[in-house]
Amino acid sequence: MTSPVLPPHAITFGRIAPTLPVTDMEQAVAFYTRLLGFTKVFENGSPVGFVILKKDDAELHLTLDKQHKAPSRNVAHLLVRDASALYQHLVQHDVRMIKSLRDADFGMRCFVFADLDGNRIDVGENL
Repeated sequence: MTSPVLPPHAITFGRIAPTLPVTDMEQAVAFYTRLLGFTKVFENGSPVGFVILKKDDAELHLTLDKQHKAPSRNVAHLLVRDASALYQHLVQHDVRMIKSLRDADFGMRCFVFADLDGNRIDVGENL
């Protein structure tokens, strides 16, 4: 006997956060905390193999995977209030840009950058 399928509107969803694999946890945490202003709110393991980072409403999970190979697609989308300022900040700190800052026809100012492990983060600001 199968359970009845609930319509999505009948279920309340909580937070959802991307989990990014990283090859060096210490370097990854430094990148996201020092450069992007995240705060480490949780870590697990000895050595540390999992970390939760938060900044404002954004939450990011890092998991240690020494064999990680970056995919060729975006792995997370980050909404911000000033995409231009963040873009300039990252460029000044030599962060690798995958797509340059642009105003897209879908109503967002956006760009894509890669973290130290090549994880692609799509950044957008509603226009």
